[in-house]
Amino acid sequence: MSDTAINPDQTGKIENEDDLFVFVKYSPEAAERTGYSDYSYWKSVFQHFLKKKSAVVQSCIFILLVIFSFIALVIGKYDYHHLRPDYLQQFINPNNQYWFGTDNIGRDYWCQVWYSTQTSIKLAALVGAGECVVGVIIGCLWGYVRKLDRLITEIYNIINSIPTILYMTLIALLVGKSFTIMAVSLVCFGWLVMARNVRNLVFIYRDREFNLASRALGTPISRILIRNIIPQLISVIILRLALSIPGTITMETTLSYLGLGLDVNTPSLGILLRNARSFFLDYPYLLVFPAIIVSLITITFYLVGNAFSDASDPRNHV
Repeated sequence: MSDTAINPDQTGKIENEDDLFVFVKYSPEAAERTGYSDYSYWKSVFQHFLKKKSAVVQSCIFILLVIFSFIALVIGKYDYHHLRPDYLQQFINPNNQYWFGTDNIGRDYWCQVWYSTQTSIKLAALVGAGECVVGVIIGCLWGYVRKLDRLITEIYNIINSIPTILYMTLIALLVGKSFTIMAVSLVCFGWLVMARNVRNLVFIYRDREFNLASRALGTPISRILIRNIIPQLISVIILRLALSIPGTITMETTLSYLGLGLDVNTPSLGILLRNARSFFLDYPYLLVFPAIIVSLITITFYLVGNAFSDASDPRNHV
């Protein structure tokens, strides 16, 4: 083979092939730099989420609602349990002094509504976080450890076969009604859906090649679950959490409406709706204000949760 090549320019000059190539010196820093990627999972999640303008608007509405529930108590003229001097007159329609009017015993309804909003949101956040933690732990063990499958399945069937409202009724009558009791009770019976969804997905990912390789190398089960499997479940966990929070507010509203929820000394949106049922035909504002807030929280968080769940799905980041 000839060591020369024809130069493509118009001079027709023949040069050595060695002159046509230049060897580049190896640089470890340059090699690392060319192979670097600034990909970040959570950065990608928020980028995908911000592309959904309606979800961003809904999330802003929810955040502003939460913030305003604290501001409203500061700018309010009365405390939520304040009785007017002329409380025997009872109902006063909304005016420039009582912005949301007063209730049947003369209390300022503005402070009651926003204090109740705080209570319901705190309860929903605590219950949602508790259901998420308990459900993920039980669901991972349920789906990964074969020996526990039968036991947890029977426990699930026993608890799930009885309506939750019956459990809550018995607890309210036998144990009592308070914020802590309701939060713990809802977590104890609310982890079922999260655990079932996690368990079904763990079944799918348990015997994938990367998990088989990890087990062959002697990787502990806890590390396999935390590093290999749970990251694949982020979108489902976020979706269930997003559904749990408005679901908890709905459950608290239903139980309080039936007289089985929080103590009457702890105002909540459910208690306000329950108290309004006897007067809303004559004084509709008693029902309208808490109903609007319940609807806003439920709808906005549901839509935002669905959008954030889609954005956190790793398959959408390809």
